[in-house]
Amino acid sequence: MSGGDGERGGPTFASTLKFPGGPAGGGIAAGGASASSRSRRGRRRRRRACARTGAGPPSCPCGSDGRFYQNHCEVYRTACLQKRRVHVVHGKDCFFKGDACTMADYNKLKSTLLDLQPRNRSSSPGQTQEKRMDQKRAVVDSMFKYLDVNGDGRLESPELAQISTKDHLEDSVLECSMQDLIRYDDYNSDGHLSLQEFYTAFQVIQLSLPEEKRVSVSTVTVGLSTVLSCGIQGTLRPPIIWRRSGIVLNFLDLEDINDFGDDGSLYITKVTTIHMGNYSCHAYGYEELQQTHVLQVNVPPVILVYPETQAQEPGVAASLHCYADGIPSPRILWLKNGMDLQPRGSKQLSLRANGSELHIGSVRYEDTGAYTCIAKNQVGVDEDISSLFVEDSAKKTLANILWREEGLSVGNLFYVFSDEGITILQPSECEIRRRIKRTERILASYEEMCPKADGDAPHRCSWASAVSVRDRYVYAAQPLQNRLLIIDTQAQRVAQVVQTDPVPVKLHYDKSHDQIWVLSWGDLRKSHPSLQVVSQASVGEEHHVIRTQFRRVDDFFIPPTNLVITHVRFGFIFLRSEPAVHKIDLETFHRVKTISLKNYSCVPAGMAYTHLGGFYFVQCRAANRTSAEPQLLIDGVTDSVVGRNGDVAGRPHVSSDGRYVVTADPGRRRVRVQAVSLQGALQAGRDLETAMRVSDLAFHPSFTESNQYTVVASSETHGELLFADLSTGRSQVLENLKDPVPSRSWPWSGTNRVVVSSGLFGQYLVTPAARSLFVLDGKQSGPHCEVSDIERGNTVVWVGEV
Repeated sequence: MSGGDGERGGPTFASTLKFPGGPAGGGIAAGGASASSRSRRGRRRRRRACARTGAGPPSCPCGSDGRFYQNHCEVYRTACLQKRRVHVVHGKDCFFKGDACTMADYNKLKSTLLDLQPRNRSSSPGQTQEKRMDQKRAVVDSMFKYLDVNGDGRLESPELAQISTKDHLEDSVLECSMQDLIRYDDYNSDGHLSLQEFYTAFQVIQLSLPEEKRVSVSTVTVGLSTVLSCGIQGTLRPPIIWRRSGIVLNFLDLEDINDFGDDGSLYITKVTTIHMGNYSCHAYGYEELQQTHVLQVNVPPVILVYPETQAQEPGVAASLHCYADGIPSPRILWLKNGMDLQPRGSKQLSLRANGSELHIGSVRYEDTGAYTCIAKNQVGVDEDISSLFVEDSAKKTLANILWREEGLSVGNLFYVFSDEGITILQPSECEIRRRIKRTERILASYEEMCPKADGDAPHRCSWASAVSVRDRYVYAAQPLQNRLLIIDTQAQRVAQVVQTDPVPVKLHYDKSHDQIWVLSWGDLRKSHPSLQVVSQASVGEEHHVIRTQFRRVDDFFIPPTNLVITHVRFGFIFLRSEPAVHKIDLETFHRVKTISLKNYSCVPAGMAYTHLGGFYFVQCRAANRTSAEPQLLIDGVTDSVVGRNGDVAGRPHVSSDGRYVVTADPGRRRVRVQAVSLQGALQAGRDLETAMRVSDLAFHPSFTESNQYTVVASSETHGELLFADLSTGRSQVLENLKDPVPSRSWPWSGTNRVVVSSGLFGQYLVTPAARSLFVLDGKQSGPHCEVSDIERGNTVVWVGEV
């Protein structure tokens, strides 16, 4: 055998296949073997003796019953005794008759063949599954090349018999022969083994992924289901493993990813924007060969127009606004009374901010009409109407009355809570519409709005937080009075008092469930914190708080809604000094799961969220005020920690459409801006250098581009304000806006100088100084006016029509 093998370059089986019981082995002692073993050995000896005669009739004939006989007479004698036809079988077919080779024996044969190969013994335990399989494939390739005597790329019975005879491969205690390879693994029953069948016989895994399929892009419309099929193919392919953001999905009990299919496909039911992003698949144990699926989620346009109705006198300017959100970004068109509007070349009409604003320079009577905003993208269309009435104010039409008297008096106002009480401010004219003094009586109880508390000298109001509820009510927390005040925005009066646990300091309005969430400290040392809820917050009835089961609550976070995301199911709470966030059901108030942050030694201090890709940004509590811990990222699909958000540290803020994440890093005195693509990819971002420690920041819509923002950030210690255009990166600092309320005089939060925007279509922002209030013009990126005699007005709410 060795001479022929040397010419072909394959392994020398004679030197490697040393079976026990053969010429080089000691065999099994006859006295120690059973009768069946002795019988099988005898049958093998007779079969080997018959096979060794070579061509022509064997000296020990093989009967068609699979038995070997000493001579031909024994064959005919057996046929007479058993009264059945038994004839002599010529050729090597006798090797397949009456064999005692079971599947277990056959597997043992193949395992022995592999174990006896020199290269197989050189594998190290530290090798990957893929490397071990490459080595095994090389061994099997060499085996196939040697057994393929005629080199035609297939193994046939005569070839296997010839090798068995030549190299004495039958000299073993194994019950199986080489010819059993055809018996068990000739899957197409064509009488021979191909290389692929030989691979299958020896469990050689062959995986492939065409280069053009290494990255697959799938697009699905929100609300539909989708299937991601893994393109990795091959013989004996192991189970497919799916990952998202490095997290294995197969073993998670996910509500919306719950079936991987027999073919290894990934099923996502009711796709939302949190599902967008990259998914990868690979065969178990073969991580180096993987396919990336980029899931893009399209969202039909959703629009909002402002104002719905307006009345103007001839000769003044008027603007109609249309905000459109969707993926891909919608294109905006305008109609007037159902007819196409063509502002191009017109001195009267102009489109601004990519068509989101229709500006009329000097209105005339003929401009009266219904202006329809239409937003279109690849998956849908949406439209709404903004009506304009042009008429003499002396006529006092119904439209004029509604717009002037109701629109301006109820909506589009700032409610400022200060030491003196509540100031209701109309920003465009810097007009104080009403002052609710601290001594004003509450109608229902006839007590003062701000009764003097024990140790409170001088007598002043104390406010910690306030929220607007569907522009019908404003809820304001009075921490030293252990209560909430509900202000009716129509009557501009305090309508009700709601008692809470001691020292309520933080309010949040959950629009999805019409609930106010209240965090109370228990006392000024924060020793007994608790969470309470006011249900049906927008309903005009007697309200009360509902106690939740959560204690030791340090803070909580509820993701905001927007035009695309109109419902939020879950929120998060942080327990004191605990490296974890607890996911809670906002409807049942029950804990859903705990997400540990222990591996990162992160005690959460705040969160933010973008629905594009479903990322949560976790601010980790800093050990001191001169440094900040890096943020963590949590994947909203798997509720798993993805890792750190690079070197970004500080408190995160996310724009209302989820497309920008802005973080103020107090340690490095910088503001980091990160964009989130419409494919859910978080970009590295850029820094806005600033010398100030940021107290608060707000997003204000751009007046030159749709879906863009200006960030306005306030200083914690000085009268400075940063304006930064996120689309261009241009920034400027306003100075001399007077110093804010000192941090030591504002114990309710770390934000001692708030910045509050006037909504999606508003032009103005406000920020308080220690003893006054500044109104800022967002369009001009500068101060608009200062309102004096407002002390510690650091609790501000915008009540707008949108």
